Amino acid sequence: MGTFGAELRRMRMAAGLSLAQLSDLVHYSKGHLSKIENGSKAPSAKLVQMSDAALGANGALRSLAPAQSLEAQFSEMDEGDDEVWFMNLADDGNSWFHPVDRREALAMTASSLLGFGLSSQGLSATAKEPTALEVFRGLFDQFRSLGQTASPAAVLPPVIAQTHVLRALAAQADRDLRDEFLVLGARFAEYAGWMAQESGNDQAALWWTAKAVRMATASNDRELAVYALVRRALVTLYREDSEQTIRLARQAKESREMPSRIRALAAQREAQGHALAGNYKACLESLEEARNLLDDTTEKSRRPVLGSVNLPDAVSMVTGWCLYELGMPEKASEILDVEVAKISPQALRSRARFGTRQALAHAAAGQVDHACALTTDLLRITDVVASATITTDLRRIARELSRWHTHPAVRELYPALTASLSSPQV
Repeated sequence: MGTFGAELRRMRMAAGLSLAQLSDLVHYSKGHLSKIENGSKAPSAKLVQMSDAALGANGALRSLAPAQSLEAQFSEMDEGDDEVWFMNLADDGNSWFHPVDRREALAMTASSLLGFGLSSQGLSATAKEPTALEVFRGLFDQFRSLGQTASPAAVLPPVIAQTHVLRALAAQADRDLRDEFLVLGARFAEYAGWMAQESGNDQAALWWTAKAVRMATASNDRELAVYALVRRALVTLYREDSEQTIRLARQAKESREMPSRIRALAAQREAQGHALAGNYKACLESLEEARNLLDDTTEKSRRPVLGSVNLPDAVSMVTGWCLYELGMPEKASEILDVEVAKISPQALRSRARFGTRQALAHAAAGQVDHACALTTDLLRITDVVASATITTDLRRIARELSRWHTHPAVRELYPALTASLSSPQV
C-alpha cells in the first residue's frame, strides 16, 4: 500500500499537479487521495485505474496496486453521502446506476442530460405523515416478494428509487419519524445489495451494503451494521474463501447485544464457511449454535425482518447445504428433499437456490436420472430469476453430470442446461 501511495505522490508532483487538481481528474476527494498517498488507506480498483490513466502511467501504477481485500472494498465504498445518483433505463430493459460526486454532477452541462425534475414541494408534509411510512413498509414487503419471482433487472431500479425517496423523506422528517424512514431506507439499500449480488456484481453489492450501514447507523440502528457482516460473508462464501467467511460470521455472531435471530444467521454462515473448509466438527457445532439461538428468539419488531423469510426450517436447509460441501451427498440429498418441498411455490428464487443444491447432491451421489429430472424442472425457474449465485451451482451440476455424459438423461438435459448457462443473467 505504501509503495503505491509513494509512487502516486511522486508521479503527481512530477506532473506538476496539486492534490486538488488530481482530485478534479479522478473525482476523489483531496482527503481521500492524501490518505492513499501517505499509505493509511488502500486504493480501490477504480481509483488505481483512473490515477494510472490521469497521470499517463501506462500501467506502472496498476502494477503497484495491492491485492484488494473485501475489507478494503467495503471501507472504500463507505465514503459519505455527498453524492448524486443517476439511473438510466433503456427500452430493452437494460439499465445502469451511477453515483457521482456532487461536484461532478454540477459540472455537467444542461445539454448533456435530457430529463425531468421533481421539486421537493410537499415532501416535508409527507415526511410528517406516519401513514406514508406504513405504505413504504408495505412496498418493501412487495418488492421482496417480487424479488422471489423476477430478475434483478426488474427489481433493482424501483428499489433504488425507493431508497432515494426514503433518504430524502428522512431529511425532512421530525426526529421520531426520521429514524424510522432511515431504517426502512437502509433495508431497501441492503436489499438492493442482495439483488446486485444476484445480478453478478459483487462490487455493487458491497457498495449498497455499505450504503445501508451508513443509513442505519445514522438512525442509531446497529442491527443492520452487524447483519452486513453476514451479507459480506455471503460474498466471500461464493468466492470460496472459507477463512474470510468464517471470520466475518464470527465477528457478527460475537455481538452479544444483537437479537438472537441475527446471531443465528451468523452462526449458519459460519457453518457454511467451516463446511467449505472441510471442518465437519466445527460445522456441526455452528449449526447447533444456530438452532439454539433460533429457539431463544423472542424478539418482536415492526421493522422488516433481516435475512430470508422463505425457509420454514433454515437450519435444516443449511445443514443439507453443508453436508454436500463436506462430501456427504447422500445425507445432504435426504435432508434437502424434505426441506425444499416445504418452500412456498411462489418463492421461486429460494426454490431455485436450494433446489440446485438438491440436484447437485443427487448428482454427486450418483443418482443421475433424479438429478437430471430435478435440474430440468429448475431451469424453468432459474431462467426467470436470473441469479448469478444460483448459476454457480448450475455450473457445478454440469461438471458433476459430465462424468456421465453418455447417459441418456444427461444427453437429453445438456442442450437446455448449456443454453441456460450461456444466456445473460439479467
